[in-house]
Amino acid sequence: MPLARTLALTGLIALPLPALAEMPLTVEIVTAHAEAQSQSYSLTGDIRAHETLSAAFPMGGRIIEVLVDAGMRVEKGSVLARMDSVQQEQSLRAAEAGMLTATADYRQAAEDLDRQDTLLERGATTRIARDSAEDALRIAEGVLAQARAELDQATKAVADTVLLAPESATVTRRMAEAGQIVGAAQPVIELALGTEVDAVFDVPEVMLSIGEAPPVVTLNLLDTPDDTFTGRIDEISPVVDATTGTVTVKVSIDAPPAGLTFGDAVRGTVVRTGPAQVILPYSAISATVDGPSVWRVDPDTMKVAAQPIVIDRYETGRIVVASGIEDGMLIVGKGAQLLFPGRSVQAAEGTQ
Repeated sequence: MPLARTLALTGLIALPLPALAEMPLTVEIVTAHAEAQSQSYSLTGDIRAHETLSAAFPMGGRIIEVLVDAGMRVEKGSVLARMDSVQQEQSLRAAEAGMLTATADYRQAAEDLDRQDTLLERGATTRIARDSAEDALRIAEGVLAQARAELDQATKAVADTVLLAPESATVTRRMAEAGQIVGAAQPVIELALGTEVDAVFDVPEVMLSIGEAPPVVTLNLLDTPDDTFTGRIDEISPVVDATTGTVTVKVSIDAPPAGLTFGDAVRGTVVRTGPAQVILPYSAISATVDGPSVWRVDPDTMKVAAQPIVIDRYETGRIVVASGIEDGMLIVGKGAQLLFPGRSVQAAEGTQ
């Protein structure tokens, strides 16, 4: 062992214990300052149409043909899909035959009434026969009206086996295929109306409880992360998904970039600025019987005392203090594990 080191150790050993305790301990000292903290949150979602429509058959049956695919542009009245219509066509032919019979019966009854009126004027028939002919005409009118209604219903049933585009739109999804049996009003084709688009995100419920919704959401496509655009929160679903614990949030895009299409993956980023809070390095935290604390340094005596604190949250490498520390207070950053109340300290070079 070098002679100088040996002499130094010998000198320390020779010191009495009270003198050792009064020797200032070199620690890192930080000055507490409350600062407003900004936190950034990012989630991945996708681009969807602002207005959508689910096209469906008004009756159940078996689909025999689907004529469109996702991404196709369709005009109003375009055929999207067809359903098996054999039963409906048979009902239509029966209704047409019933209409012909009812029409013929009505004409015959009308002619019989005219004949009875003529005979009654000549005195060649009775009032009872004439009234009976009028009753037969009224019955024929009712039968004709019923046949006409059945024909209209059968015609509509045949028309309902063809699914038409209600508006000019873009197909975003096929939800049924040929050969599939669907129920009445079961969605078959999803259509996007207009050109407006939204960015849709599944947001964890806890993120929505942090504070008010930010006014601006920064967006960028995953394929082109350097191109950014903005949007504003347009709709927050009132329902929480029981499986994922998320809430659907729609962001209305202010000025969609060129080439933006339905289904594109997009990242949304929001920045929240919280109230001014003191942030300390994680090494400053200590504890008492009452809970978390730090070591406060008296600037006049340079002695430490335990300072109880309330921690708002833990972050990587630091803690955010909710209360317990005043602005400008001197706090031990590193070396807190060697301290006790009343211990003298000195600031390490380059700290405070």
